[in-house]
Amino acid sequence: MASPGLKQRISEFMEKYKVGAFFQKYTMTIALVLVTIIFSKWPGKEGLILLPSNLTGLIAENAYVFVLATGMLMCILTGGNIDLSVGSVVCFTAAVGCTMMAGGAGMLVTVLVMLAIGLAIGAFQGFWIAKIRVPAFIATLAGMYAFRGFSNVVLNGYRVDISNETFLQLFGSGKSSFIPDVLRDIFPGLNGTFTKDNEFLTGLIGANYVTKFNVTCLCIGVLAALVFIVLRVHKILVQKKLGIAQSIPSQIVTIVLISALALWFSFQLACYRGFPMVLVWIALVLGVYAYVTNKTAIGRHLYAVGGNEKATALSGVKTRNVYWFAYANIGLLAGLAGILTAGRAKGIDPVYGEGYEMDAIAACFIGGASAYGGTGKVSGMIIGALLMGVINKGMMIVGVDANYQKVVKGIVLLIAVMFDVMSKRQKR
Repeated sequence: MASPGLKQRISEFMEKYKVGAFFQKYTMTIALVLVTIIFSKWPGKEGLILLPSNLTGLIAENAYVFVLATGMLMCILTGGNIDLSVGSVVCFTAAVGCTMMAGGAGMLVTVLVMLAIGLAIGAFQGFWIAKIRVPAFIATLAGMYAFRGFSNVVLNGYRVDISNETFLQLFGSGKSSFIPDVLRDIFPGLNGTFTKDNEFLTGLIGANYVTKFNVTCLCIGVLAALVFIVLRVHKILVQKKLGIAQSIPSQIVTIVLISALALWFSFQLACYRGFPMVLVWIALVLGVYAYVTNKTAIGRHLYAVGGNEKATALSGVKTRNVYWFAYANIGLLAGLAGILTAGRAKGIDPVYGEGYEMDAIAACFIGGASAYGGTGKVSGMIIGALLMGVINKGMMIVGVDANYQKVVKGIVLLIAVMFDVMSKRQKR
């Protein structure tokens, strides 16, 4: 047993460097790392989950989760509200879009129509929730049934395939749906460098990947890491200037780890086919909504409504319009998720979208969103979506039965919400 003096020194160390706060803040990030290590070391399946092809597949398979969870986070922030209809809206917008393209409609017109339909549905449901004050659970449950039915009406119960090459290239996950290696086109000499005769690169990258290594993808990763470092250092300096207390060691650890992860991830993608187009859309959505929630008035209103709606209303904020904004947004993002779903599947089937809303809700709560509203970040949601994706992919690789996969996902969600509830009790 540790002596009282040792206990005191440990306590002082943890208090000085805010160790407890660090682990509390990054619990799910640590869980993501541990789960990835477990699957990568699984007997007989060592390293399979970290193969470049599996990482690319992880992105493509979970694109709808990132997009829908971003919108779901807006709804949850308003007070723990959710949208149960997004899976059906995804199927309906995709059904309309695929039917239009199968009938000869142009890609641009179709995409705009799909986004407009999603936005209109979100605004319609937001009207009932915000203005008529129908509980969000009931309004979106009705939408879940209604738009699933409309999807079957549009599809007539059958699958509709699409063959528009431009659409599939921009929104799909096929061989052509990757950012081309423009640096190799600009600098032809690189083709002579990345060959199997180059022993150094072959040993570093691998003989199977060296000839098709995507230099542009790696450069994008390096640029992203540099931008992240500059932004975080600027934030640290601003907080220091304002006298805001912060743990510099933990900030440095965070910067190093995230930058290293970005470089490693871009390197792995470069070994396969490079940057998938679907990742561009995911990054665009995450970037826009991270800015909206952190830097805009409507973002602050979302948190304020979830924290204390009555006090927010008394301060002059039209809280009902905040609800309307949140549900219109998730409708728009459901339209985009429908586009990505149709692109990946090269068509649409009447059963597509089932369970999508549950995956989005789980990603938000696992990522730290509070079931009571007012708490949650896009960055946390990303961790939640990645954790769910890694669990799904890992269990698939090691051969876990599909029914047990659902059990594991349910347990993970329950544990995440339990952490939230316990942390709320401690603050009280």
